[in-house]
Amino acid sequence: MNHHLRGPQLPPSRGPLSAAVTGYLGGTGPLPRPAAAEDADPYGDDLQLALYLCYELHYRGFAGVGPDREWDPELLRVRGALERRFLTALRADTPVHDSLDDALGALLVEPVEGTGVSHFLRDEGELWHLREYAALRSLYHLKEADPHAWVLPRLWGRAKAAMAAVEFDEFGGGRAERVHARLFADLMTDLDLDPAYGRYLDAAPAPMLAVVNLMSLFGLHRELRGALVGHFAEVEITSSPGSRRLAEAMRRTGAGPAAEFFYDEHVEADAVHEQVVRHDVIGGLLEEEPELAGDIAFGIDATEYLEDRLARRLLSDWRAGRSSLRTALSGEMAHTS
Repeated sequence: MNHHLRGPQLPPSRGPLSAAVTGYLGGTGPLPRPAAAEDADPYGDDLQLALYLCYELHYRGFAGVGPDREWDPELLRVRGALERRFLTALRADTPVHDSLDDALGALLVEPVEGTGVSHFLRDEGELWHLREYAALRSLYHLKEADPHAWVLPRLWGRAKAAMAAVEFDEFGGGRAERVHARLFADLMTDLDLDPAYGRYLDAAPAPMLAVVNLMSLFGLHRELRGALVGHFAEVEITSSPGSRRLAEAMRRTGAGPAAEFFYDEHVEADAVHEQVVRHDVIGGLLEEEPELAGDIAFGIDATEYLEDRLARRLLSDWRAGRSSLRTALSGEMAHTS
């Protein structure tokens, strides 16, 4: 069986870097020079898509791209240059808290008058907004727990046990139909979206790609294990209240039972996960490696920084009455400006 024929199709390129990587994966051209990444916009479409293409080889790959490309030395050299450009920019641009306690404390504070994406969708969102949001977040939620699992071999003791316990829930507690990625695919079906893995890659703007790439960047590097735990903490600690608002948005717009259930499930599950992550995953890791406190804080704050960039993009487009997507959704509910 030709397993390399599975997976999503390679997407159209968005500039010279992504064009060269796409061409190389498709067997039609050479890779870009690693030095070419130095002048690229670290948050722009071209670099982020090129990096996404490299990372995706560690997940499900692309149709027609052989599995040997995953560890292609020349491709890894280019990926390293892309990563350095992205990570250097993140370290320079991310407002980092003075201490891990401060970073965690900020996550526990819910603003009285929230203005984020979940607030907009709960209070003003129409069905087309929810469809766009789900299409974009599918790049994240259809692989959400996977990069976090890469940290397990890099932990031990209490941190490993607690992390495995939370991941077990994310993967459905042993039940395939309850895997959270499966539940999100069901949500997409309710919203008349195609739940195929990677289906909306071409529709996603650079800020969404950056959010997804951050998980892979942290997950694939052992030296960034603290940052990955910080990313995980930010996701789990902030999930419950945001999920409650999104569940309300799904109910208000009549999105469907599976759409409601995905977020209802996260309200309860992530309220428990938040306690486990703070006390046992982070607490256990710091018992063994207290020097990683700064890395954990960076992971929290870098995640927040990129999520804020994405939120600004979505809210700017939606409040102007226009789509946030690069390509239009199919179906009767697709929005046209």
